[in-house]
Amino acid sequence: MSTKLILIADDDATSLVTLSAVLKKLGYGVEEVCDGDAAWSALQRTDAPRLAILDWMMPGLSGIEVCRRIHSLQMEQPPYLILLTSRDAKADVSQGLYAGASDYISKPFDASEMAARIEVGCRMLALQARLAEKVGELQDAFAHIKTLSGFLPICSGCKKIRDDKGYWTQVEAYVSAHSDALFTHSLCPDCIPKYFPELAGLDLTAQANVKKRVIR
Repeated sequence: MSTKLILIADDDATSLVTLSAVLKKLGYGVEEVCDGDAAWSALQRTDAPRLAILDWMMPGLSGIEVCRRIHSLQMEQPPYLILLTSRDAKADVSQGLYAGASDYISKPFDASEMAARIEVGCRMLALQARLAEKVGELQDAFAHIKTLSGFLPICSGCKKIRDDKGYWTQVEAYVSAHSDALFTHSLCPDCIPKYFPELAGLDLTAQANVKKRVIR
């Protein structure tokens, strides 16, 4: 979707020309359509404008129906839809917002108010894009995290693990290949007397000194 292009859908030629002039003066590109069917088609394109101003009443689909259809698509980054309407009753405003409109502007519109509301819409779209980017980064990170699950065939004698290809490998090699774990080696209290009987009964400092002499 284009971030600098705004779609205007209005069957009133005067309103369309006036609104287009305001937007161009603000530095935006403008795509103009004069009915709801054309607006609906434009908003489904891969290069569709990310912000649209839709007249409530126009030939074909109404502005509110276009909002409903866009809302039903459940898009990851939906366009920011502003309803342009002469209706200002609270019930009408609520109906438009519930249908999926992001904002509304009453006719006849004020140019400064229009500029401010479009600026708000652009900020919301920028925030939405940054959020989507962060979500994408998190998904990539999770995709690179390897986990161990299910049953692991392990030898009851030597404790080797059989991998997916049928080969028997050391536990350390298997776990390292399927996770981000790193190994450091030591001896548990049960194994110290078995492999280093001279360490039995010594405190940790004494054990460390004896191990250094054995290694040397």
